[in-house]
Amino acid sequence: MTYFVTGATGFIGRHLVSRLLKRKGTVHVLVREDSKKKLEAIGKRMGWDMKRMLPVAGDMTQPGCGVSSAQAKALGGKVRHFFHLAAIYDLTASADAQKAANIEGTQHALDLAAALGAGCFHHASSIAVAGLYPGIFREDMFDEAEGLDDPYLRTKHESERLVREERRVKWRVYRPGMVVGHSQTGEIDKIDGPYYFFTLIKKLRQTLPPWMPVLGLEGGRINLVPVDFVVDAMDHIAHKSKLDGGTFHLTDPEPMRVGEVLNTFARAGHAPEMTMRIDARMFAFVPPSIRGAVGNLPPVKRFIGMLLRDFRIPKQVMKFITYPTRFDSRETERALKGSGISVPPLDTYAWRLWDYWERHLDPDLFIDRTLKGKVRNKVVVITGGSSGIGLSTAQRVAEAGAVTVIVARGKDELFKARDEMKAAGGKVFAYTADLADMADCDRLVAKILKEHGHVDVLINNAGRSIRRSIELSYDRFHDFERTMQLNYFGSLRLIMGFMPVMTKRRKGHIINISSIGVLANSPRFSAYVASKAALDAFSRCAQGELSGKGISFTTINMPLVKTPMIAPTKMYDSVPTLTPDEAADLVVKGIIERPSRIATRLGIFSALVNAVAPKAYEVIMSTAFELFPDSAAAKGDRAALKDETPSQEQIAFASMMRGVHW
Repeated sequence: MTYFVTGATGFIGRHLVSRLLKRKGTVHVLVREDSKKKLEAIGKRMGWDMKRMLPVAGDMTQPGCGVSSAQAKALGGKVRHFFHLAAIYDLTASADAQKAANIEGTQHALDLAAALGAGCFHHASSIAVAGLYPGIFREDMFDEAEGLDDPYLRTKHESERLVREERRVKWRVYRPGMVVGHSQTGEIDKIDGPYYFFTLIKKLRQTLPPWMPVLGLEGGRINLVPVDFVVDAMDHIAHKSKLDGGTFHLTDPEPMRVGEVLNTFARAGHAPEMTMRIDARMFAFVPPSIRGAVGNLPPVKRFIGMLLRDFRIPKQVMKFITYPTRFDSRETERALKGSGISVPPLDTYAWRLWDYWERHLDPDLFIDRTLKGKVRNKVVVITGGSSGIGLSTAQRVAEAGAVTVIVARGKDELFKARDEMKAAGGKVFAYTADLADMADCDRLVAKILKEHGHVDVLINNAGRSIRRSIELSYDRFHDFERTMQLNYFGSLRLIMGFMPVMTKRRKGHIINISSIGVLANSPRFSAYVASKAALDAFSRCAQGELSGKGISFTTINMPLVKTPMIAPTKMYDSVPTLTPDEAADLVVKGIIERPSRIATRLGIFSALVNAVAPKAYEVIMSTAFELFPDSAAAKGDRAALKDETPSQEQIAFASMMRGVHW
């Protein structure tokens, strides 16, 4: 038996060739010259008998598939089965590309099959030929298709029309449903179909516990079939007699709704299920003109576009959420009777597909998550860069190849840090500035822009903390003024100074080192927390204005870090704190991932409790306030500093609430 296959390097094609090689005979495979190595690699991976798999040089875009007259003559009268699988199966491909591959390519394949005198032309079509037909589409239906405006639907329909009108060779048409991975191995070829929603499911898993109910969408029935079912059915039907001129729906007779499919994969990925589902079809009562007008509003388009972009879902996919077509497959079931070939339930192999996707195709696997990939040759400005968090962060970005600019007040310590990093091979520049002085901030901005042209990442790390109760602050209003001056106005002055160039370049990243105290509302830190909260609020407002201009803001609600800033409070010597290196890890995470916020679970939990049960949270904070009195430094009692030691109760409470300022 002699076979000829187009599209053998494709997902369905490679599995069909494996199936055909289990029979007697040779398999001739059409392949472009530049794809021969790819075909050989696939053959080795699939375990093909390469002596019986014979490549035929050609090109689907050429007349007669580009097969030479000598090759055509050698194969003339020998090919019993001609399988045409070469096509574009991609909703996002251009209309011209789909026309060339799906329509013109099919015509070239038909011409070649006729020239070879092939016994039967087996055309791998698709359920897409039905378009968006509202109802049950039978295997003997074709011209009844509706809604063929989409290039993919239209070109699949027209390519099948060419086969159905062919009179030179006998033919059989196969219409697979949406082909997913292998039900036994989980192998997936590329991201399409339901896999577009896997990123969303993974993010739900990362954000929420699996038992939490989630609001989701219901929709039409989506017909999924594994690739092994498709090739087994196609191979079996192709070798049965008296079926020429037939059309066969290789579909699931009991398709699941979109919401059920997503929940099946959510269970496979250990993510929360969408137990509360809104049926998208309920919006059908809204006139199309109104839906179109609302959908075209700039804020709506931008919001939807942002969501689809974040979850990596092509907008072309959304039209199939309410897919209206069901497929009758009685002819296929009759042809497969007694073969043992049937569509396995999705929940029996969904976990294999998820596992394969997560290990091999998850887009996050291919993102450069190295610090070097994000900052190499980029200008990174770090305030407070001579010690503590700032110095540790500067050392990391300098080592990663950034043009590192460190800023601090103290000249000696700053230049020493610069020289040590330069000696280690870093491109480091140091500038002294008093960031509580707005004129000095302006001078710094002008100097950096003059010497470096722009700033890619600004890390507002310099800050001042004051731990003192309000009762001891009645005559110390200047504490609030100087804290706000540096922590808020100084940072804001730099942001406003660098922002014009960032917006002009449409790229830039602002990282503000805030405090867990903003989330926990720590007593005795009213001046410090208020200044950081002001910067947090500004960032949230700025995000809405500037995200569309390529500017990102990241707020890091940093827990307690052992730096010189907390040294006056001796109690902190005995309670759990982060090291500057651990704090720098959070800053590096912010540079790489660019999230809106980085916070510890305790900080988020504190904010949540305060929002849900403010009175109960007030009791907790009041208890902490009484448990942790003002320090000797706050009281101005320098003589008592030496004898200041925390009690066991204080240490135990601080350990339980690690990282919170008390």
